[in-house]
Amino acid sequence: MSTLPSREVRGTGVRMTSLGYGAAQAGNLYRTTTDAGTQEAVDAAWDAGVRYFDTAPHYGLGLSERRLGACLAGRPRGEYVVSTKVGRLLVPSPETAHEKDPGMFDVPAATRRVWDFSRDGVLRSLESSLDRTGLDRFDVVYLHDPDDHEEQAFAEALPALVELREQGVVGAIGAGMNQSAMLARFVAEADVDVVMCAGRFTLLEQPALADLLPAAAAHGAAAVLAGVYNSGLLAHDVVPDDATYDYAPAPAPLLDRTRRIASTCADHGVTLPQAALAYVRTHPAVVSIVVGLRTADQVRQAVARHTADVPDTAWDDLWDDLVDRRLLAPGAHPGAFG
Repeated sequence: MSTLPSREVRGTGVRMTSLGYGAAQAGNLYRTTTDAGTQEAVDAAWDAGVRYFDTAPHYGLGLSERRLGACLAGRPRGEYVVSTKVGRLLVPSPETAHEKDPGMFDVPAATRRVWDFSRDGVLRSLESSLDRTGLDRFDVVYLHDPDDHEEQAFAEALPALVELREQGVVGAIGAGMNQSAMLARFVAEADVDVVMCAGRFTLLEQPALADLLPAAAAHGAAAVLAGVYNSGLLAHDVVPDDATYDYAPAPAPLLDRTRRIASTCADHGVTLPQAALAYVRTHPAVVSIVVGLRTADQVRQAVARHTADVPDTAWDDLWDDLVDRRLLAPGAHPGAFG
């Protein structure tokens, strides 16, 4: 069995491995995944030393939570960390049960998502998530995409999570979003332990370097990064013409820039995905990188990429194509944040 380094989320007792298992694919993201395939992927992650697993009710209308709970059943509960999310309640919808989920998940629309960041909504969501997973507790709970519900999230949802943390019902609390600015506000103004930022600190864009990551470092909060491939553009050794960026076709100038980065990486014996994972883990506020994984082969590939070494000379040569240097301290290069 392999091991991966882990770090504690500031005094919570919650330790996250440097690579986390993203379970959106277990909810049939984009296409169907089997129970057996998910079990094989989780087993491969476990064998590789991954001990952090992330899910949410949103992923496959609860399917991801059900599958992940079943796959972890029988594992020593004290040896792994599970995070889920609140903010979307799943409400029965028998009138649409014969239809497909209108979102990105290939599942029947037997339930529908209802935004709810109220105290009651948080409690109901967690109770349902515990039922679906079969777990006795969640180690981490994030507010899920509160972009358009900022006031209620701060006034009602966060106090509810703080209460649950104080009661020992959850270990660490925070928020997960596809933007960095509001996450920086959560870190600076609220009593959160950890935040998950998707897609805003990658080889191709770094707004989190200007707001979220400095705030996390200053306030002792942990940052978990997701979407580090920008939905696919950075996931290939050779960038395909139909690569996606932020879930849409990548524009030609961005394809050209990504290919320049990939070429420079190759000059240093490094692949583009290896550099994508290495770059984001260099910031001291980052405790884990969550990658969406569907198959056992994808797990093994992700672990190999995650543990690859990228020489400092690669960052020096990547400088002009990589980062907005105005976001960096004077004299720093993109691979040196500490």
